[in-house]
Formats: sequence, C-alpha cells, structure tokens
Amino acid sequence: MSGDVQGVSFRWYAARMAGELELVGWVRNEPDGTVLGHFEGPGEAVDAMVAWCREGSPSAHVDRVDVRDVPPNGSSEFSVAY
Repeated sequence: MSGDVQGVSFRWYAARMAGELELVGWVRNEPDGTVLGHFEGPGEAVDAMVAWCREGSPSAHVDRVDVRDVPPNGSSEFSVAY
C-alpha cells in the first residue's frame, strides 16, 4: 500500500480487521514509506481485507494497493512487524 500509510495507525487497524476476518499473516512498514501485508484465509475474507486496504485507517490516505498471489507461508496468527 502506498500513500500516507505510515504514522496513521494503519498496521494496528489492519491487524484488527484481519482478526475480525479470521485471517493469518502479517503487516509491516517498509523503508520506502509503503506498507506491505500478507493475508491468508478464505478467498472472500482475503478479498474483504484487500478492499479494506484500499481505504485504510481513518487517518490514512491510500494511493495504490498492489495485489499479488503468493504461496501460503504457514502462519498460524496475524502479526504486526516493527
């Protein structure tokens, strides 16, 4: 995700939404100012998470969300990387 997505509680809200959707994976800030996320779960839940990412946290301004299919990494929970 790119735009104003760091310093606006994006990762905290993303983790909360992932929990509501019963997803596993992670979300982290990148050095270039973007946020990277990995979401695993039922397709409908992942789609809902991606839709949420297009809006983000209340103070975020999301310019772009790039989506790629990747293999599951076997996560058992959702975490926020710091």
